[in-house]
Amino acid sequence: MFERLIGIDLGTVNVLVYVSGRGIILREPSVVAISTRDNKIVAVGQEARDMLGRSPESIEVARPMREGVIADYVVTEAMLRYFIRKVIGRNPLFKPRVMISTPKGVTSVESRAVHDAAMQAGAKEAYLIPEPLAAAYGAGLPIGTPTGNMVVDIGGGTTEAAVVSMNDIVVWSSVRVGGIRTDEAIMGYVRKKYNLIIGEQTAEEIKIQIGSALPLAEELTMEVRGRDQVAGLPKTITLSSGEITEAIAEPLGAITSVVKQTLEKTPPELAADIIDRGMVLSGGGALLRNMDRLMTKETGVPCFVAEHPLACVALGAGKALENYEIMRRSLPQV
Repeated sequence: MFERLIGIDLGTVNVLVYVSGRGIILREPSVVAISTRDNKIVAVGQEARDMLGRSPESIEVARPMREGVIADYVVTEAMLRYFIRKVIGRNPLFKPRVMISTPKGVTSVESRAVHDAAMQAGAKEAYLIPEPLAAAYGAGLPIGTPTGNMVVDIGGGTTEAAVVSMNDIVVWSSVRVGGIRTDEAIMGYVRKKYNLIIGEQTAEEIKIQIGSALPLAEELTMEVRGRDQVAGLPKTITLSSGEITEAIAEPLGAITSVVKQTLEKTPPELAADIIDRGMVLSGGGALLRNMDRLMTKETGVPCFVAEHPLACVALGAGKALENYEIMRRSLPQV
């Protein structure tokens, strides 16, 4: 009764925490700032993200998660501990049970690292759930029925497409392309075309303000400031939404091909269900303008954006923990 149940979406870009009975109570960037002098953690989450590209040499700002998996174990563990403590307090009477999402294609070594990090961070028990399964559950799809439910989770580091039926994944495909890769494509495009160097945060802002997966009827424009590559001085240019559509075409092509691969592998009975009911987009990438229309155009399958695309995985992880007895056989053993 007093036990806390916590679902965590341990993403490359953001960490979301769901607490049973309270909903999503924390959403912070998965960024950590470390002092290079004594290896101590200076800041975690939003505070650390604000330092990205702006910190002195004495502070290193890093993302401990890369492409959905742990790149730096010690820092990830410290980050998890910080977030778990923020949610349950410093010295809780009862340790929480935690369910953490991991990409479907991770190796046993990578999933063990996530499990151990959660245990070290103060969990009583830790379970793992594949991201597409959590996303489908969190998006409210009827995953317990013998019908085909297709979900495409476009995260910061990875995109995963899966068909879910009877509380488990039937077929899936993934590619290590996501929000970060689209930001990099924008940075590369601006550097090539305008000789202007911009940072990660600026690229993300451009994508949010004027980015679109398909050309827009009315062009949007935005002023962008950066450093001139030739003169080395600050410079301002104006970008249009059409240019951004062109810039991000390649990473979006990789995402649509993963969806097509999954559809090619889907058993015919489930494929018929998916054509009837369509597929659901979740993750931060689903928020890009016209992403659903691009998917429909490329695959011929109706496509919808989930109600809370960013929160789907954390909600699904929390719900799976609440219904652990039903979900148990679908979860990977660590």
